[in-house]
Amino acid sequence: MPESALITLLQAVDHWPVDHVAVAVVRPDGIVASRGDILRTFKLASVSKMLSAWAVLVAVEEGTVSLDDEVGPPGATLRHVLAHAAGYGFDTPGAITRPARNRIYSNTGIEVAAQHVAERSGIAFPTYLREAVFVPLDMTQSELHGSAAYAATSTVTDLSKFARELLRPRLVSAAMAADATSIQFGDLNGVTPGFGSFRPNPWGLGLEIRGQKNPHWTGSLNSPRTFGHFGGSGTMMWVDPDVDTSLVALTNRRFETWADVARVEWPALSNAVVGWATD
Repeated sequence: MPESALITLLQAVDHWPVDHVAVAVVRPDGIVASRGDILRTFKLASVSKMLSAWAVLVAVEEGTVSLDDEVGPPGATLRHVLAHAAGYGFDTPGAITRPARNRIYSNTGIEVAAQHVAERSGIAFPTYLREAVFVPLDMTQSELHGSAAYAATSTVTDLSKFARELLRPRLVSAAMAADATSIQFGDLNGVTPGFGSFRPNPWGLGLEIRGQKNPHWTGSLNSPRTFGHFGGSGTMMWVDPDVDTSLVALTNRRFETWADVARVEWPALSNAVVGWATD
């Protein structure tokens, strides 16, 4: 299918009930098509977790930290906290269950991982993220303003550069990227906020893995290997290695205020993009 057809497909976002939206379809060579102001800065909310996790993996590759470091509750490691398997609750300071018992989506775990990198490196995590990820990828309009779990801002242009990194990693090794996008700690059950409980709820290292989840914020045509994240600020980004394609979609309306629409429109757009990529 020609790129002109993809541009037409992206016009669907014009009808989303948001004040501002920008989207891009990305392949390893860059943006294939976009819609909206791709230079506008948006709050990423939990899409921040992907960026922060990648910086942590850079720290692992550099030898600053190890995925086997004891971090968080007794028995937990850096790998556990990145995979939402350390036993923390969503925003609890302490554990609510044993490590690797359930997949409990947790801001705390990502924050603990970031703090561990900051302590070991002697560099504040926002600075580490900038130097480890933003600068080498030329993400000049991206910043972390607080929590590593939800406080980043960025543009579609910058996140498209990150999408290219996820499609063809150069900041981390191929082995590390494969680990990050592989299911951690087996078939743990758990909840994906906004979409419900899944048995199992596969997750990588800071990256959600689609698996067989239904309903889901990605499309039914996305492969089970698809990974990414969505954010409560009305943002989402996925990478589907089976079609070598990524979709970035940012809005400025909080997810919960148009969740019923987003749960339909996000998968529909995702299916359209995958359909284009496979035609």
